[in-house]
Amino acid sequence: MLADELVRAGLRHVVVCPGSRNAPLSMAVHRLALDGRVTLHVRIDERSAGFLALGLARGLGSTGFAGVLCTSGTAVANLHPAALEAHHSGIALLLLTADRPTELYGTGANQTIAQHGLFGPTAPCVQLPVAQRRAGAVAVWRATVDRAVALAEAGGPVQLNIPFAEPLVPDTDPDWPESLAGRPDGQPWTRRRSGHVTAAGPVTELTARTVVIVGDDRPDRIAAVTRIATAAGWPVIAEPTGAPAVLAAGGPLLSCGSLLLNAGELAEELRPDSAIVVGRPTLTRGVGRVLRSAGVVYAVGEYPQWTDPQHVVALATPWLAQSDVRLPAPDPDWLPAWRRADQAARTAVDKTLAGQTEPAGQQIAAELVDALPEGAVLFLGSSNPVRFVDQAARPRADLLVVANRGVAGIDGSVSTAAGLALGSGRATYALLGDLTFLHDVNGLLIGPTEARPDLTVVVLNDDGGGIFSVLEQGAPEHAAGFERVFGTPHGADLAALCAGYRVPHVLAGDLTELRAALRPAPGLRVVEVRTVRAEVRERDAGLRAAVATAVRTD
Repeated sequence: MLADELVRAGLRHVVVCPGSRNAPLSMAVHRLALDGRVTLHVRIDERSAGFLALGLARGLGSTGFAGVLCTSGTAVANLHPAALEAHHSGIALLLLTADRPTELYGTGANQTIAQHGLFGPTAPCVQLPVAQRRAGAVAVWRATVDRAVALAEAGGPVQLNIPFAEPLVPDTDPDWPESLAGRPDGQPWTRRRSGHVTAAGPVTELTARTVVIVGDDRPDRIAAVTRIATAAGWPVIAEPTGAPAVLAAGGPLLSCGSLLLNAGELAEELRPDSAIVVGRPTLTRGVGRVLRSAGVVYAVGEYPQWTDPQHVVALATPWLAQSDVRLPAPDPDWLPAWRRADQAARTAVDKTLAGQTEPAGQQIAAELVDALPEGAVLFLGSSNPVRFVDQAARPRADLLVVANRGVAGIDGSVSTAAGLALGSGRATYALLGDLTFLHDVNGLLIGPTEARPDLTVVVLNDDGGGIFSVLEQGAPEHAAGFERVFGTPHGADLAALCAGYRVPHVLAGDLTELRAALRPAPGLRVVEVRTVRAEVRERDAGLRAAVATAVRTD
């Protein structure tokens, strides 16, 4: 009944991790998969499985739910990283955790921990009674599942904790599993509704010199604010995950907006009097400087996690539409000034990249985005890859660009990308650093009977933690301990690792070979591009300096 009710309520994909205590539900899900009612995926690593489910959820969008099912004990704890990412990204995700009956808690029983509420505020826990026949059990289970799905519809992960008592596999009773006769055909027992919450009263404090900054967020919320920016003549600066939604809505997107914010003090003609922040912009410190200097800042995002690390937001709302804003008289010089600066920055970026003779992160990122087939999905790893795309690539409206920016961790990235490919059904590419790839190399472990994603994983291999080179600890005065503590060279042979997982591997030695390797092809493959970590800091500084010079002389 539990599996049936979850599918009726919108569960479309389930990632199952093998185990004993979750056997009854695993078998029920398998039966539903054979009937074509749900898509089943099997993974042996719970941490990777959690991120696969997260990717599936993002690929599904609003068309259904994804869940991950595991046994009791430490298996549950391994779902925590994916739960944190789902929580901070507002992604509905069902954590189906099998449990032991509570009377076994504290008795030394095998594989038994107090897992009810293990995720704390990250994922609210809905507790089911022990799965056994008793009077009124069906009504209790039905109502409990309804409550869990309602919580998931609000956005975020939900733990559905399910104690199972033995027997854990079908016995001789012909009524096990129980009959579903009399259930409404194809429908959940209770229908839930959700909708937008709008701002109270018209917003009047926004000025003609407003800038809109878009981070990682829902496309519909981005599009709504983009329409306001278009009507008001306000420039829009968007991180890679938000840029396609801005372009699709026809907004005045700046190609090099982040570089403009990070190339030094803004010129007087570019300094905003007010700002709107949509979602979670987390890539550059320049955003924080602009928000601190703006007179009025509005945040549009998930309540209560709107973006305000500088504590400058005057109003926060989960939704902002044109009817909520009283637009000021436009400043005819405002948007043109930003566009001129943006064009100067784009020219400087293109010239700088063209002058590089060896493959570098920004070059590879720009080449990758240009080469993607129409309508592709692009997953960006944290640290440098997402920043390289932000700095150098030309945004495209036809792509779905996704990154785990809720907590911006590097864990689970291969699995998230695989889930995106399987959930969306679209050709999917991932751009990852070598440490990010190695951290979730088990995401390549897919059994021979499992669906294989159409996923190309591009690995920027600089043999260590290149992101630290551009941070404070990468300065020359910290060189003595940098390489061992932050550089962390590993010397791993990625081709050999891929061979062990029976995944095709290509080493692209230059941009021509990279373009050839990126041609669409079915299945899972890895494309490795080697770069020089020692040059990361210098290249980053050179690109910023080139943009600053171009904007000053424009």
